[in-house]
Amino acid sequence: MRESVRHCDHPGCAGSGEHRAPKSRQALNEYYWFCLDHVRAYNRAWDYCAGMSSAEIEKMVRADVTWQRASWPLGRLTSSRFFGIDPERIKDHFGLFGEDFWIKKRGPHPAPKPSPEENARRVMEIKGPLTLTSLKARYRELCKRHHPDANGGDKASEERFKEIGQAYRTLLASLSY
Repeated sequence: MRESVRHCDHPGCAGSGEHRAPKSRQALNEYYWFCLDHVRAYNRAWDYCAGMSSAEIEKMVRADVTWQRASWPLGRLTSSRFFGIDPERIKDHFGLFGEDFWIKKRGPHPAPKPSPEENARRVMEIKGPLTLTSLKARYRELCKRHHPDANGGDKASEERFKEIGQAYRTLLASLSY
């Protein structure tokens, strides 16, 4: 069985055509087959943009940026109705879509809810690092001040006493982890 050998497509060359090169910009899937010397010469002389105006080159480069797919600027030609997006569920912290993107104007973002530990620190009026010793000392101090017996059965003081007890249990649980 004889092997089929391609011959170099350069006129007058008897070498084997082992290297392919596209025939033209319009026919990128059709190839010339050259020997190594002739493919190097062909590649040096190849100009993909030969015969194109600068406007055509610019158009081609711009199309290549988006891989020849259509695109549009965000915020102008789109709407939440088109995408089925509920603007209340989207958080646009960086303002990428702009106010005119949403049909319904959004108000300012609400502050995040404090954690149970933060609420408990606020109730106990504790700032800084929390230790078991400092928590117990603060709890004793607040219990003496807000105990119903020490305040003649005052209802507001009794409610504050309950809040302090709950806050103490929350902080105690957070320290045990």
